[in-house]
Amino acid sequence: MEVEKILDIIGADFYTGVPDSQLKALCNYLMDTYGTDFRHHVIAANEGNCTALAAGYHLATGKIPVVYLQNSGEGNIINPVASLLNDQVYAIPVVFIVGWRGEPGIHDEPQHIYQGRITLKLLEDMDIETFIVDKKTTEEELENAMSGFRDLLARGRSVAFVVRKGAISYSGRTEYKNGCRMGREEIIKHIVAVSGEDPVISTTGKASRELFEIREANGQEHKYDFLTVGSMGHSSSIALGIAMQKPGTKIWCIDGDGAVLMHMGAMAVIGASGCRNMVHVVINNGSHETVGGMPTVAGNIDLVKIAAACGYEYAVCVDHFDALDKELDAAKKRKGLALIEVKSAIGARGDLGRPTTTAVENKRNFMEHLSTLDE
Repeated sequence: MEVEKILDIIGADFYTGVPDSQLKALCNYLMDTYGTDFRHHVIAANEGNCTALAAGYHLATGKIPVVYLQNSGEGNIINPVASLLNDQVYAIPVVFIVGWRGEPGIHDEPQHIYQGRITLKLLEDMDIETFIVDKKTTEEELENAMSGFRDLLARGRSVAFVVRKGAISYSGRTEYKNGCRMGREEIIKHIVAVSGEDPVISTTGKASRELFEIREANGQEHKYDFLTVGSMGHSSSIALGIAMQKPGTKIWCIDGDGAVLMHMGAMAVIGASGCRNMVHVVINNGSHETVGGMPTVAGNIDLVKIAAACGYEYAVCVDHFDALDKELDAAKKRKGLALIEVKSAIGARGDLGRPTTTAVENKRNFMEHLSTLDE
């Protein structure tokens, strides 16, 4: 079904969310229609953030907001749904549009399998009535579902449209780009060249896929890397947990701007930790590129100043390879917590593969490597 028709039936004029590849048609339509006009469309830092934004919109207008998210973000909405929106608290109605990754019976990546299995159960436990949208859903069926939802929304209940793979479409051609010159995969190659046998923790999405393929192309083992294939926004905390237990080893974290924004409080904890053996590399393309390319606000904020304010001993931003190599070499030798922000172009190879080892194999090999390193 065309996304324009779905939104016409829902009848809202405020949308906020975190982009999802399964909802790419919706995301692109919203960008083409509203861009990032905060009165109508906000790309939030995380799913709890957008749920609270939606609540504020309802308090100000009395109208029904729409929150869109991948089902992996359901964990982030549990607190505001249960302690803010619920009809036993403030009775604030929200329409959720949820991309169903890892649906049982549909092949998907390992990080989505369990989440896909519990998607509907989590919504049920949060007392959110659901309607599943698939390729065969008719406009009449959707209108009937929305008609029933309106009664619930009027009583302060929240509802959800759960979108199956390929269920929605959009004919527009939305292009995302920036003026940066360095590509993320090449940036990671430079990090790998300097980090050597040091442990590397990489963030969710294409960065981990690229790191895996770089090791393959180099004929290197994968034991040096922990690929954070899920749990967006938490790779830096994983890296800190390792670094504090291995103070004699340099620990590298390859992060992304969307991931940093999602749980930015981690930077404050990292800065306060006293850690002196961690290099936090944030590849910033100002984009949720892995799930389609929608912009983040990271293109307009100063991550270097944020890191310094959080207590990082050294923080710098680079936008060309000579400067990157200089900073990577210095970070390798330096004692002290460092952040290197790297300005990156949007884009990846069309033939980019996925890790061929399982997540458990990755964990086991990585832990064996860690066990050989100095504490």
